Amino acid sequence: MRQFISVLLLLVTLPFAAMAVQPDEVLGDPALEARARGISQKLRCPVCQGENIDESNAAISRDLRLYVRERLVAGDDDEEVIDAVVDRFGEFVLFEPRARGGNLLLWLAGPIMAILALIVAWRFIRSRSMVTQPTTRLSDEEQARLKQIMGED
Repeated sequence: MRQFISVLLLLVTLPFAAMAVQPDEVLGDPALEARARGISQKLRCPVCQGENIDESNAAISRDLRLYVRERLVAGDDDEEVIDAVVDRFGEFVLFEPRARGGNLLLWLAGPIMAILALIVAWRFIRSRSMVTQPTTRLSDEEQARLKQIMGED
């Protein structure tokens, strides 16, 4: 029974381990192939948008994987390869857009909003603790009338 469960578990998880990289795409040099896979993990598939090009089966992802490998074989370093892909497709293909230009606003918006929310919450809590009891007192006539109404004469 234990072996059956192990085989079943292996069969269920095996498809998740398969990557979209085809055997004909793999470079002969293991170091270059590792660099290509690392770069492919950082680039978004223009069609799938939620997958990197390493995992995507889209035709454009295959072309991008081949382009990345061509640039690496040509002698480009990782940054040059990423810059070349960004030049062709724009920063949309980066899973982590660079923090400059218009993207800087997006990078800073989250922390700024969190700080503003903390300030507003702190001021709200502080103002709630400052609520005091009313200081108006009843005059002698009002005190007497209240006692009469309450039946404490």
